[in-house]
Amino acid sequence: MDNASARNMWGDYLDNHLEDAFAEAPKTVHFYDNEKDANECVQLVKTGIKRATSHSLLGLQYRKEPLPKIGDFTVVTDWDGKAQCIIRTTSVKLKPYFSIDEEYAKLEGEGDKNLAYWKKVHWDYFTRELAPYNRVPRDSMIVVCEVFEKVFERK
Repeated sequence: MDNASARNMWGDYLDNHLEDAFAEAPKTVHFYDNEKDANECVQLVKTGIKRATSHSLLGLQYRKEPLPKIGDFTVVTDWDGKAQCIIRTTSVKLKPYFSIDEEYAKLEGEGDKNLAYWKKVHWDYFTRELAPYNRVPRDSMIVVCEVFEKVFERK
C-alpha cells in the first residue's frame, strides 16, 4: 500500500482485529474511472447499499491484475485517494455478461438497482476500459462478479 490514509486505516482495523494480522496487505482502489461515480459508489458501500462490484476478465488480464479471491481485503478510497472503508471479498463468480441477473444488479446497488441500469453503465464502462487495448465488450464477455462485506469504517 503506497497510500498513507489507506495504511492508517488498515492499521486501525488491525488494532481491533488481531486475527487478521497475517492477512495479505489489502489493495487500495476507488470504484470506476471518474470522480462522480467513484465518490457515489464509495458512499453506497459505506451505507451498506453497494455489496458487489464487477470487473471485465479481459480488462484484468490486460492490466495483469489477479482475480479477486474470497477473503481478500480492499481499502476503498474516494476519487482523491482518501481511505473511506475496508471491504472483504465473500464471493467471486465468473459469468458471461448476458447472464447477469436482476438479483446481482441489486447487490451492486447503483442507480435504480435494476438490471437495465446495470447493463448500460457497465457496458459503457467496459467500452472505456477496453478501448486502449483495441477491444470492445461483447454479450459473451466474462464478467468477474465480486461480492463483499464492509468490515471497517472510521466513525
